[in-house]
Amino acid sequence: MTTAKTIELAIAALLIIGGAWLYWRRGKDDPRHGSQSAVILMFVGAIVAVHGLGLLEYRPTATEMNR
Repeated sequence: MTTAKTIELAIAALLIIGGAWLYWRRGKDDPRHGSQSAVILMFVGAIVAVHGLGLLEYRPTATEMNR
């Protein structure tokens, strides 16, 4: 794993943890509603994590390489 991917995964973890903390803190103030920005932070963190893990990279099969 490269340094860039490690940093990207660390940022993703910080976004997800920060979003969860914000959601939890907001829930204490108003138990019926969470924080919309917290959910957005967690969603962006999940996207960054997927990208950092390389799950969206295109890996052509042997058949595709021979075309």
